[in-house]
Amino acid sequence: MTRSHTEALIFNYYQAFNQGDMNAFLALLSDDVIHDINQGERETGREAFARFMARMNHHYRETLKDIVILSSPDGERAAAEFVVHGEYLATDDGLPAAKGQRYVLPAGAFFEIRNGKIARVSNYYNLDDWIRQVTAAALADGVV
Repeated sequence: MTRSHTEALIFNYYQAFNQGDMNAFLALLSDDVIHDINQGERETGREAFARFMARMNHHYRETLKDIVILSSPDGERAAAEFVVHGEYLATDDGLPAAKGQRYVLPAGAFFEIRNGKIARVSNYYNLDDWIRQVTAAALADGVV
């Protein structure tokens, strides 16, 4: 795969995410995709990724902006940096109570590409920063 094909693949992945098109989003993943969850476990398989996304979409509404995609010359690896603009919709296990708090969070991801599909995605963001933002927003609104 070429660098330009890889960057287009990652662009389409984030475009599908931003549009909430989970069918298109998941179609870009290999059947045995590896998903390294930020500060969490590793999951394997498109079905596991689909379950993860269903849970995330229940708890959060997010749009990714300022996306920058970089890739290796052979197109087998890529990275993306972006800013998450989100709303915390429903309380997630072990996290502060959700009251519709909004947050803006820098994040990034690393990708491995195989046979024209995303074979691994590893996501990274600062969970402590997110917790500070949603806690401060709840306090400011007098809901904590």
